[in-house]
Amino acid sequence: MSLLDIRDLAVSYGGRPAVRGISFSVEPKEVVALVGESGSGKSTTAHAIMGLLPPGGTVDGGRILLGDADLTSWSSRRMESVRGTRIGLVPQDPANSLNPVKTIGAQIGEVFRLHGRGDRRTIRRRVVELLARVGLSDPETRARQYPHELSGGMRQRVLIAIAIALEPQLIIADEPTSALDVTVQRRILDLIDDLRAEFGTAVLLVTHDLGVAAARSDRLVVMKDGLVEEEGPTSAVIADPRAGYTARLLDDAPALSAREFRTAEPGGRGPAVVVRDLVKEFRTGRRPFRAVDGVSFEVAAGTTHALVGESGSGKTTTARMVARFAEPTSGTVEIPGAGPGRLFRRHVQLVYQNPYGSLDPRQSIAEIVEEPLRNFRLGDRAARRTRVTELLERVALPRDVAGRRPRELSGGQRQRVAIARALAAGPEVLVLDEAVSALDVTVQAQILDLLERLQRDLGLTYLFISHDLAVVRQISHTISVMNEGRIVESGTTRQVFTDPCHPYTRELLAAIPEPVR
Repeated sequence: MSLLDIRDLAVSYGGRPAVRGISFSVEPKEVVALVGESGSGKSTTAHAIMGLLPPGGTVDGGRILLGDADLTSWSSRRMESVRGTRIGLVPQDPANSLNPVKTIGAQIGEVFRLHGRGDRRTIRRRVVELLARVGLSDPETRARQYPHELSGGMRQRVLIAIAIALEPQLIIADEPTSALDVTVQRRILDLIDDLRAEFGTAVLLVTHDLGVAAARSDRLVVMKDGLVEEEGPTSAVIADPRAGYTARLLDDAPALSAREFRTAEPGGRGPAVVVRDLVKEFRTGRRPFRAVDGVSFEVAAGTTHALVGESGSGKTTTARMVARFAEPTSGTVEIPGAGPGRLFRRHVQLVYQNPYGSLDPRQSIAEIVEEPLRNFRLGDRAARRTRVTELLERVALPRDVAGRRPRELSGGQRQRVAIARALAAGPEVLVLDEAVSALDVTVQAQILDLLERLQRDLGLTYLFISHDLAVVRQISHTISVMNEGRIVESGTTRQVFTDPCHPYTRELLAAIPEPVR
C-alpha cells in the first residue's frame, strides 16, 4: 500500500478548475518531486492534501488516501489530528511563515502543546534538541530569539524543525528553497535528505526548479494546466522525456542546460564601466559596517559582467553605487559617455528584481513605458506613442497590453515591461539586479534570450547581479565573485567555471544542482 495515493483529484477556485483529475502516489521513504510552472496546480495539490486550501478553493472530486484513510471526507477539525503527526509541511516563504511576535522556541513548542506531547520542561528540552538537529548553532539562544533576528536560511531550518517535530510519515516541502541563495539551498536540501534517512520519512517536493527536482527526487510528476503531463523515475524522465513540455522545462533549466559559454565580440569600444577601489560603509552603532570593501572591475562595452555571491556579499550595494542610487564612501565609478545629473539617467538604467513591485499599479502599461520619455521630454505625444509601440514589440509583447494594468499581466510579461521602460530613453548601460530570480525557469529562459538579443541588436552593456551561477553561466561574458564585501575571484565565465581558484567560488559551483544518475 502506498503511503500517499492521489486518485483523480479535481480542485477549483470559485468554479474555475485548478487541478483536473490528477493521479500519483508516494511510497514510504520515497522523494517525489511535483514540478511545473506557476499556475500548473502543484501548490494547489499540496494544499488540498493538507486540507489547507485558501477561501474559495474546493475539492470537486477524487480521493486523497493517506494509507487507507480518505482525507477528502475529513472535516477541518479532524485534519488537525493529521497535520504534524502524520504529515509535516515546510512552506515556501520563511519570512512570512513564522509569527513575528513569538519566539522561535514558542512556535516550535506549540506543535507539542497542540498534540499533548509532554509537559513544559519536556517541550523546552525537545525544542532545543530539534534546533540542534536542524543544524542551528547555540540552540538555547535561538529558541529565545524572534524570526527577524535570524537569516532566511536559519528561518527555513526552523520551519523544518516544526515539520519534523512529531516525526511524521510524510513531509510536504512546498518550494522550500526558492527564496534562498544556492549555497543555503544546498544545505537545506542536504538537511531534508539527512532527516529522511534518519526517520524514514517520505517527501513530496513541490518545486518549479527542474534542477533541484532532478538532483533530489526518486520520481518526477510534471504538471501543466492542472494536469499530469508526465510521470516516472527521475533518471528516466531526465534522460528521455516523453512529453514536449517536460523537454522544454529541462532545456530551460539553467542548471541542466548544456549551452556554450558566451565569448565577448572584439569591438574595440573600450570599457563602458570602470570601478576602482569602491568602498561603502554604513553606520550601525559606534563602529561602521563595511558592506563593500575595495571593489574594482571593468565591463567592456557591449558585454555582460556578472557580480555573483550570496545575500550580504555586497553585490547589490555595489550595483546601486554604479547606478548612482547610493554614494560610495570612497573609490570611483566611471561610465564614459554618461553626463551628470539627469543626463546620467539616460545613459544608465536599472532593472529591478521584483516584476510585481517595480511597476505602478495605477498606470497603464503604455503610461509606464512612456514615463521616461515624458521625464526627459523626448518627442511629442505622437512620437512617444510610436516609441512605446516600438518598445513593446522589441520586448516581444503584443500591442494590446498597452492599455492593460500590471495586475493583468504575468510575471514574465511584467519583467518585459520593466525592460521596455528601461530602454525607453536609449541607455547604453543596464544594471540588472536579480532581474530573473523571481521567475519560473521557462519564463526566465525567455527573458535571458531577450536580453541576449537586445544586447546583440542595440550594443548594450549589462552589469548583471545574481546569486545563481547557473544563470550567470548562460548570460555573462565575465564574472566577479563577491564574498563579505570583497571580490575574491574574477575572470571570463569559462575560466571561473572550468578552473575556479578560490574556495568560495568552488563552494558556489558545487551548490549548482546536478541530476541523479
